[in-house]
Amino acid sequence: MAIQHRTFTLTSKRRRLLWTVLAVLAGMVCCMLLAGHLAERRALHQESRDVQRQLTLYGQTMAQRIDRFRTLPEVLALDPQLRDALSHPLTAAQTLAINRKLEQANGASQSSTLTLIDRQGRAIAASNWRAEHSNVGENYAFRPYVQQALTQGQGRFYGIGMTTGEPGYFLSTAIRDEQGHTLGLVAIKIALSELEHEWLISPDIVLASDAHGVIFLASRDAWRYRLLAPLDEQGREELSATRQYADQPLVPLSYRSERPLSDGAMLVRLHDPAEPQPLLWQTLALPGSDWKLHLLHSTRAVAEAGRLAAIAAAALWLALSLLVLFVRQRQRLTRVRMQSRQELETVLQQHAQELRTAQDAIVQAARAAETGLSRSLQHLPQGVVVIDRDLNLVAWNSRYVELFRFPAELLRVGAPVEALLRHNARRGLLGPGPTEDAIERRLRHLREGTPHLHESAKGDGQVLEIRGNPLPDGGFVTSYADITSYKNAARELRSLADALELRIAERTRDLDAARREAEQANRYKTRFVAAAVHDLLQPLNAARMFSSLLRNHLHDEAGRRVADSIDGALAAQDGILNSLLDISRMESGQLEVHVRDFAIGPLLQVLQHNFGIIAASRGLRLTTVGSRCVVRSDEALLRRILQNLLSNAIRYTPHGRVLLGCRRQGRQLRIEVHDQGPGIPESLQREIFEEFRRLGEGHDQDKGAGLGLAIVERLGRLLGHEIGLRSELGRGSRFWVCVPLVDGAPDAADAPAQAAASPAADDRPLAGSSAWYIDDDAPSCEATGALLRRWGCDVALAGGPQAALDLAAPGQAPQLVLLDVRMGPFHGPELYERLCALWGQQPPVVLVTAERDPALRRQAAERGWALLLKPVRPAALRALVSQLLLRQSGA
Repeated sequence: MAIQHRTFTLTSKRRRLLWTVLAVLAGMVCCMLLAGHLAERRALHQESRDVQRQLTLYGQTMAQRIDRFRTLPEVLALDPQLRDALSHPLTAAQTLAINRKLEQANGASQSSTLTLIDRQGRAIAASNWRAEHSNVGENYAFRPYVQQALTQGQGRFYGIGMTTGEPGYFLSTAIRDEQGHTLGLVAIKIALSELEHEWLISPDIVLASDAHGVIFLASRDAWRYRLLAPLDEQGREELSATRQYADQPLVPLSYRSERPLSDGAMLVRLHDPAEPQPLLWQTLALPGSDWKLHLLHSTRAVAEAGRLAAIAAAALWLALSLLVLFVRQRQRLTRVRMQSRQELETVLQQHAQELRTAQDAIVQAARAAETGLSRSLQHLPQGVVVIDRDLNLVAWNSRYVELFRFPAELLRVGAPVEALLRHNARRGLLGPGPTEDAIERRLRHLREGTPHLHESAKGDGQVLEIRGNPLPDGGFVTSYADITSYKNAARELRSLADALELRIAERTRDLDAARREAEQANRYKTRFVAAAVHDLLQPLNAARMFSSLLRNHLHDEAGRRVADSIDGALAAQDGILNSLLDISRMESGQLEVHVRDFAIGPLLQVLQHNFGIIAASRGLRLTTVGSRCVVRSDEALLRRILQNLLSNAIRYTPHGRVLLGCRRQGRQLRIEVHDQGPGIPESLQREIFEEFRRLGEGHDQDKGAGLGLAIVERLGRLLGHEIGLRSELGRGSRFWVCVPLVDGAPDAADAPAQAAASPAADDRPLAGSSAWYIDDDAPSCEATGALLRRWGCDVALAGGPQAALDLAAPGQAPQLVLLDVRMGPFHGPELYERLCALWGQQPPVVLVTAERDPALRRQAAERGWALLLKPVRPAALRALVSQLLLRQSGA
C-alpha cells in the first residue's frame, strides 16, 4: 500500500508540473502574438510617416530641378536674333550663328538640348547641331509641347526623344512678333536621369508616373516603363499619336494590395518584379502637374520591431510566471519548515527527557563514588563538574582537574563549590573587580539554575568555553572545553583577511588611478591630434591654392612638370594627415559606422574606373571580376579598405597586372586583391599592419607613409570584418577582406554604379560676381583671393573675421561668402549670423574648414550651407562656387 501511495503521489506531481508548464507556454504565446501585433502596427504607422516625409523631399527636389530651367525658354523667346531667324529664311551663316548661340546658352544652363522650331513644327536650329543625331531639320509638329506653345503660348511634355532616343522633360515658349503673331517656339529638353542616380543612394524604390499611370522614372531599371493600371483605348491612342515613349513596351506591374493604412499608404506584395517581402507603398501628387511620386519602403524594420516586442513580452511573461512559482514555492517551503519545526521540538523534548535521566544516573554514580571521580565522565574531552542543589560537589573528571590544577584537599564529595570559586579568585581567574561580587554572582546563577554559555580567557592565554545546564531535581552540570587553538586559528585567519582586503583596496585604488590617467592621456592625445592636423592643414590649403595659381604662370613644359610634382607632393601630404586624423577618430570612437545592405557590383566598377587609370599610367593592368552579390557593411568604410589595398598593390607591383575579385565562403564574401609584386617575408607579414611600417620596394615617387594597412586593419576590426594576407617571395601577395552575405534579388546587385556628375569647369558663371573670403590664416586668404579673382570674381574682402565685421554695411552683402569655422575667438556659423544681421541679407555661404566633426556636417546640411574640407582642391572649389552662383541666378 505504501508503494502504491508513493507511485500515485509521483504521478500526481508530474501531472501538476505538466499542466503548469503548458499554462506558462500558452500564456507566453498569447503575449508574444499580442505584443508583436501591436508593435508591428505602431512601427508600420511610424514608417509610413517617415516615408511620407522622405517622399515630400523627393518631390521638392524634382520641382526645384524643373524650376531651375523653367525661365530659360521665356528669356530666349525675347531674344531679337531668334525672333528674326523665324521671320525669314536663313542663310547657312545665319543658321550656324543661331546654332552656336543655342549651344552657348545650353552650355551655361547645363540642360540637355535647346531647339528653335518654326510654326510648321520643323526644327531650324538646335544646341546639338554638332551631334550625329541632331534635332536640326526634324519635324516635331505632332509633339504636344509644340502644339501647346503654338496655341497657348507655353507647353510642357515628358517623353523619349525621337532623334536622340533619350528621355527628357520638354518646356516650350512661343516666340511672337511685335504685333503678337506667333512665329514659332523655343523648347528646352531637361534630362531627369540625374534624379534616378540620386535615388540609387536610397535603399527604397522610388518611382514617378504620369497621368496614364506609366512609370517613366525609377531608381531600378526593371521598374521603368511599367503600367500601374491597364490603359484604356483612349490612352493607347494618345500615346500612339504623341509617340511619348517611342517603341518602349509598356508592361503591367503585377502586385497585390494586402492592407490599406489610414494615411493613404498601403501594404503590397510584388510579383513582377518580384520582392521577397511586403513593401510599404506611399504616393504623393506633384503640385502643378499630373505626375505622381511613389516610394516603396521595405518592412524589414517593422517585422524586426514585432519580433523584438514578442521576445520582450515572452521574457516578461516568463519572469512573472517564475516569480509567481517562486512565491508559491516559498509558501510551500514555509509550511514544510513549520511542520519540521514542530516535529523537531517533539524530538528535542524526548531527548531532554533522556538527558535528564542520564544526568540523574551520573549524579547517583558520583554519589556512590568515594573519591568523586566518575568513570562515566572520564572519556569526555571536556572538563566536567557536577554539584547538587546545596551547591556541594557531587562528581568531576580528571580533565577538570588538569584545566584548573586544584589541590587535592579541595576536591572531595560534599565539599562546597564556593571553596573552588575562592581558590580561582585568588589566582585571578574570575576577572577584574571585587572578588566577593564575582563569587556571589556565580553562586546566584547556580542557585537559580540559569543555563549559560560564555568564553573565559586565562592569564596564560588559554581560552575556555564554559557551558552550564541545570539538573531536573536541582543541582548543576558545568563543562569546560579548551578552545585556545581554535581561537588562535580564527585570529590568524581574521588578520590574514584584513591584510588581504587592505591589499585589494590599495590595488583597486592604483588601478583606478591608472585608468583615469590613461583616459585623460587618451583625451589629451585625441585633442592634440585633431588640433595639430587642423593647424597643419591651414598652410597646406594655402600651398595647394598657390600651386594652382603657379601652374597658370608657367609656359614651359619643364616648369609645368615641377608644378605637377609640387601638387602631387601636397596631395600626398594631405593623404598622410587625413590618415592620421582617421586613426585618431577610430581610437577615440568618434568614427560613425552606417551598416546597411548594398550590392557589391557597383562598388567594384567604381574602383575599376578610378584605379584603372592609375594602373595604366604606371604600365600595369587592373582586372576586376564583377559580382552580383549583396553584402552587409558600411559602404564608405569598405570602399576605403579596398582603396588602400588597391593602392598598395599598384605601388609595389613593378610590372604585370593587379586583380580585384570576389570568392564565396559559406555565408561570407571574400573580396581579394592579387598583385605580382616582390612578395612579403613571413617575418614581416604581421608588422606591415602597424603604423608607419612599409617595405622599401615601392615606386620611388610613391612609397607611401606606412598608414594604409594600419587603417585597413583598424577599419576591419571596427566593422567586424576579417582582414587576411598570403604572400610568397618573388610571386606576389594576396590581401582580402571578408564581409557578410545577405539574400537579395538578383537585380538589386545589378544596379549600375553611376558617379555623381560634377559641374562643368566653366568660369563664366563667376565673371562679374562678388565674393568674400574670411579666414584667420593670411596665406590662405591671399591664395584663395587671388584664385577667385583669376576666375573673374570681385573679391572685396580676403581677410580675418574682425575685418569682415568692420567692412559689413546694410545692403552691401556679396553674392557669396566663404569662411573658416575655427578662427581664434570667432566661430564661423556665429560670425555669419552677425554679418547677416549687419547686411540685412543672407547670401549663400560655403564653410571652408579642416574640422571633420559630424555635428558640423549635420548643422550645415540642416541650414542648407555648402561645406568644403581643407586642403581644398581648386577644381572642387570652382565647381561648387559655379553651382551656387548659377542656382542663385536661376532663383
